[in-house]
Amino acid sequence: MGYNGMSEVRRGRARAEQVTEGLTVVVASALSFVLLIGPAVVFGTTAWHLVTDTGTTAFSRVATPMLFLALVALPLVLAHVAFRMGRRKGRERLTAAVVAVLTLLGASVALFAALCLVLVYAD
Repeated sequence: MGYNGMSEVRRGRARAEQVTEGLTVVVASALSFVLLIGPAVVFGTTAWHLVTDTGTTAFSRVATPMLFLALVALPLVLAHVAFRMGRRKGRERLTAAVVAVLTLLGASVALFAALCLVLVYAD
């Protein structure tokens, strides 16, 4: 076969799309984990104070940290579900990862906004 300029263009374009998707995954996942650090720290310290406080019941010593852990883990679970659904639809691994990481970012923003509302109105 001879030289075909279109094959080079297609290969380069596919590579550019992969780089763009990869950068989207890296930036969105880093941003979402930064947004998850705030609620994790606040919920962790609150849970620690509730567990070590003398006036709390045994139920609240167990239930409160589990609830806070579930709230912090919820964005990760949603991202995992989005990634699996993308893979089942036959999408490439990187394309499915973009959808999953954008889901993770959206859920992290929602959790961070909820935490901000709790902190503002918790008088």
